[in-house]
Amino acid sequence: MKTDAFALRHIGPREADLQHMFKTIGVDNMAQLIYETIPDDILLKAPLNLEPALTEYEYLNHITKLGSQNKIFRSFIGLGYHPAIVPAPIQRNIFENPGWYTAYTPYQAEIAQGRLEALLNYQTTVIELTGMEIANASLLDEGTAAAEAMALLFDVRTRDQKKANVNKFFVSEEILPQTLSVLQTRSTPIGVELVVGNHEEFDFSADFFGAILQYPGKFGQVFDYAAFIAKAKENNIKTAVAADILSLVKLTSPGELGADVVVGTTQRFGIPMGYGGPHAAFFATKDEYKRSMPGRIIGVTIDVNGNRALRMALQTREQHIKREKATSNICTAQVLLAVMAGMYAVYHGPKGLQYIADKVHASAVTTADALNKLGVYQTNTSFFDTIVVKADAAKVKAAAEAKEINFFYIDENTVSIAFNETTSVKDINDIIAVFAEATGKTAETVSALSETAYIPQNLIRTSEFLTHEVFNKYHSETALMRYIKKLERLDLALNHSMISLGSCTMKLNAAAEMLPLSLPSWNSVHPFAPVEQAQGYQTMLKKLEEQLNVVTGFAGTTLQPNSGAQGEYAGLMVIRAYQESIGQSHRNIALIPASAHGTNPATAHMAGMEVVVTKTSENGNIDVEDLRAKAELHKDNLACLMVTYPSTHGVYEASIIEVTKIIHENGGQVYMDGANMNAQVGLTNPATIGADVCHLNLHKTFAIPHGGGGPGVGPICVAEHLVPFLPGNPVITTGGDKAITAISAAPWGSALVCLISYGYITMLGAEGLTSATHHAILNANYIKERLAGYFDTLYTGELGRAAHEMILECRPFKANGIEVTDIAKRLMDYGFHAPTVSFPVAGTLMVEPTESENLEELDRFCDAMIAIRKEIDEASADDKNNVLKNSPHTLAMLTADTWDLPYSREKAAYPLDYLQENKFWPGVRRVDDAYGDRNLVCSCAPIEAYMEN
Repeated sequence: MKTDAFALRHIGPREADLQHMFKTIGVDNMAQLIYETIPDDILLKAPLNLEPALTEYEYLNHITKLGSQNKIFRSFIGLGYHPAIVPAPIQRNIFENPGWYTAYTPYQAEIAQGRLEALLNYQTTVIELTGMEIANASLLDEGTAAAEAMALLFDVRTRDQKKANVNKFFVSEEILPQTLSVLQTRSTPIGVELVVGNHEEFDFSADFFGAILQYPGKFGQVFDYAAFIAKAKENNIKTAVAADILSLVKLTSPGELGADVVVGTTQRFGIPMGYGGPHAAFFATKDEYKRSMPGRIIGVTIDVNGNRALRMALQTREQHIKREKATSNICTAQVLLAVMAGMYAVYHGPKGLQYIADKVHASAVTTADALNKLGVYQTNTSFFDTIVVKADAAKVKAAAEAKEINFFYIDENTVSIAFNETTSVKDINDIIAVFAEATGKTAETVSALSETAYIPQNLIRTSEFLTHEVFNKYHSETALMRYIKKLERLDLALNHSMISLGSCTMKLNAAAEMLPLSLPSWNSVHPFAPVEQAQGYQTMLKKLEEQLNVVTGFAGTTLQPNSGAQGEYAGLMVIRAYQESIGQSHRNIALIPASAHGTNPATAHMAGMEVVVTKTSENGNIDVEDLRAKAELHKDNLACLMVTYPSTHGVYEASIIEVTKIIHENGGQVYMDGANMNAQVGLTNPATIGADVCHLNLHKTFAIPHGGGGPGVGPICVAEHLVPFLPGNPVITTGGDKAITAISAAPWGSALVCLISYGYITMLGAEGLTSATHHAILNANYIKERLAGYFDTLYTGELGRAAHEMILECRPFKANGIEVTDIAKRLMDYGFHAPTVSFPVAGTLMVEPTESENLEELDRFCDAMIAIRKEIDEASADDKNNVLKNSPHTLAMLTADTWDLPYSREKAAYPLDYLQENKFWPGVRRVDDAYGDRNLVCSCAPIEAYMEN
């Protein structure tokens, strides 16, 4: 046994377990199982062409050496990214803690109360600093948040504006360049016309529905937007403001200026730059727009006992419910980073944030004054953290880089310098010395920071913020550490038990993959640093792209999309660009099987396509004849098919090559949703089945942690003819030679966490990757057979096998008065997170164990499900007072003086013996979603604020 092989540690079942598992399934070996599961015509004929696998020790040496090729210059580039100090207790207890980074999106609120509270803190921080009424629990980055603001304002146009088809959106020329690029990408498909210009010269004509402003401007100038916003309001033009969140500690909030939407990034609240991400974007707006607001919203409600509880509010906005009519994609979030940013606000409190903001401003003022004395004149009349000076950029750049300092060079005579919380007096003197050398003058040494303010009196913030107790209580490390631990204990994550969510692939996030994220050589690089300073990153990202090309069989990859939803969108936009390039821009029909992910039709709609749904046959597969008929009917306008493989029903459909051929014969392209790629790697691939583009969920198949619902990474891999259209960036050149505009803000998206997937592939190698897929299929079929006779599997392949996941039929239990939700809640009492509930089929559970779970854990889950099945048999539709309907059971219930339920406390809390050793207690009883939606409170507030009248 090669005990240093990473595959041995990543894959759960031991060699000694395999014969028992094969016997249970009814096969002799793995080869027979694969033969009975996957159609022979799509199996790869050769192993993946990847470099030999590295051991964990070899990989960590390799990645440390590679990281040393990144030059960590002091960064004063700005443009939305700043060096930030990650408080050590937050780094150790959240960022590096699997109790936080391995949790899933908090759909099951009763076992996610800790994360929900942390996100409520985040929302409160955003609401109070922006001066708005409601905020969500994060978006992907500032650029995409600005695009969502544009879409929201377009959605809430007045009736007269919609009737007149008013579609112009004003963009201030002060907007960050990457944000403008994302706005350009997102505007055209939905019919919005962007007009970029000077806000001081805007004519407020009736052709405009909205505008977006940057506060402060991209190079630091602080503008007073009050008059602009007021005049816009008079003309029925709604205004979004992209704001620097740290500046809002010192500046009058956009809400007080009259803004309708405020967006930005919380990166500088204790999140490393990481060459562009991941960072949590914020989105805040007025209460009246809450049903049009994107992303998840954490709200306060009560449980069945009337106790305060938290949960995700207004979920009826979501893509998987409303499909193309949705206003929200719940997956488009950066939860782990939002938790960190919110905890940064908790740790520092209002006084700490004030101190940090004052120091940043004073650093900028001190430097500006010193440079003015040197004859290097600063041109911003009002600023927070960024100054602009006139100097010979080439001479400054040479002197700065000699001192390992980066500025941003606007043009040959203009330099921008952005200050941050890490800036010291020594840094200021080094900056002054750079300009002294460039100008041939002698500079005076600065010994202390200036107390002068370069902010107009009418824009200095006077309103209070973060007055709630939580922001004024945990300022010692001991106090914060215990608060974080208290919240962690309320959350069920992968470090406690298997999370068998179908489609979501909650696999092991190995420690060796995660460790490099804490290295300054990787997490301290600005995304707009010159590429020659980021050679470690450039090598790693290029290798990862090549690895993904091999895995998918495609010719090119972009890592820019920073979520699966962004990947879907990128794939369709690349198809659009290709079809436009060959004179077929009229193609706008997307065929989507009825069984597809709910995100697919919503994304097609965002990409300006018209959705035509194709039927699903009785066995759950694509109805090939219906698809053929609709492809032929729409052949003149057919843009693409969006297909998931294996299907969302957990089946390798034998007709897939015929399906993709039909689309190509009728002039369309094939987009493959990569949500189920964990069942393909090393055995088949998108190119083999006939796809032209696929997105991959690196936070699923390739081991990036879900982080409570983000970070995600959703790269797309494309065939040769689509490579030229891969997305670019306006600051750093990337993408194809006919690149579409940006999908996400940073050139390589969330580059820091790409290290995880690079490590996963590099340490598994071809053999390990293929073995992982084998064992994912093995584990799924083992669960299927163990549960046979208790739970029917809704769909299977032609020989009765599941793919890597299966749908368990739960609808017949309604005869006993039991809904699928009752099973999900009862599983909490057994120490498990529920499988995916009612997706893709209402009233079912979709189970995916992944390859990382060992036989003992699989059996424990199966024992729990079988025990619940017996409890279902004991239930009666006439009597709702049973162990399933009352679940989950909290510690407070079990230890109360009275117990008047018709079953024992032991049955409620300890139905199986293993629970005696390792019991997880839900934080609250079953939550009341409807109550919370009727009484929506989305910030820290006393209970009186949300009590129903």
